[in-house]
Amino acid sequence: MAIVLNENIRIVDKNRKLHSKASEEYLHVQFTYGELVWDGWVPVEYRRTGVSLKTDDDVTQHLNAVYEQMRPENFTAWKKKQDAFWTAEKPNADTTKAFYDSLIRGGWQCVKCTLPQNPNWARRIQDLKEFGYTIATDTKHYCPNCKANKTHLILLPIERGSLEGNGYETWSPALRKRIIKVLGGVDVYEDTANAHCLPDHKFSEIRWDDETKSENLDSMTDEEIRKKFQLLTNQRNQQKREVCRTCFQTGKRGYPFGIKFYYSGSEDWDTSIPQKGKKAECGCVGCGWYDIAEWRKQLLYRLEHFKDEE
Repeated sequence: MAIVLNENIRIVDKNRKLHSKASEEYLHVQFTYGELVWDGWVPVEYRRTGVSLKTDDDVTQHLNAVYEQMRPENFTAWKKKQDAFWTAEKPNADTTKAFYDSLIRGGWQCVKCTLPQNPNWARRIQDLKEFGYTIATDTKHYCPNCKANKTHLILLPIERGSLEGNGYETWSPALRKRIIKVLGGVDVYEDTANAHCLPDHKFSEIRWDDETKSENLDSMTDEEIRKKFQLLTNQRNQQKREVCRTCFQTGKRGYPFGIKFYYSGSEDWDTSIPQKGKKAECGCVGCGWYDIAEWRKQLLYRLEHFKDEE
């Protein structure tokens, strides 16, 4: 039996709105609460909180649940819970919290004239999403103040997805230090020691599903660490995310340093391999961004082998 959509929910447009840069999808809906109408976008593909809705029943069930959480009478308790989160867990995140404080005023917020002026506003929004907040993005929303289409954001006051439940993996400070030590503190992209490197999952999170995430125990062996992680600066980590996002959306695998070399497979994603899940990792093997050290090793081997044949 099909799930029935709450009569106070109106799907304004059944065509999904796509935010390609973040690989997110939304539905334009209106929620009616008496005389109050909330008009906005609800994410239906939002990997940071594990939302990936494919069937009509899944979408209907999700919209019904979001509608109930967003009832105006729930807002005070929701905000009190968020205040406790910022005080206890993010006491020094003043710059990011300023964006949160603006977004909780409700409605669409223009990055040009409503949100705090910050040249790296996208990073602040990414932080909020990684904290578990649900935020929709419209890159062509008309702003009456700017008199032009500008990027707008809207925050949904719903349960904040925990770091344990949003598809991301976490590790203890002790394990983080150990990962860096085991990997020699070497920035794998530059192949030099760098004190500012961070652990990076070789297998990109954009291809994870509910079964992919695993617990990172302090007792992980050195070999398990080497197999799962590499070290990158934050800048290269962000670059890798963009490359992996493009690959996920287009089926074209990336390549570092402008060198189109793959030690396994080709530039095209193998269509016989699933797009997401544990088995999808096989499709990443051979790409320079997946395991930069192995890619460099294989490339140098082939160059040396080619020289020997001359």
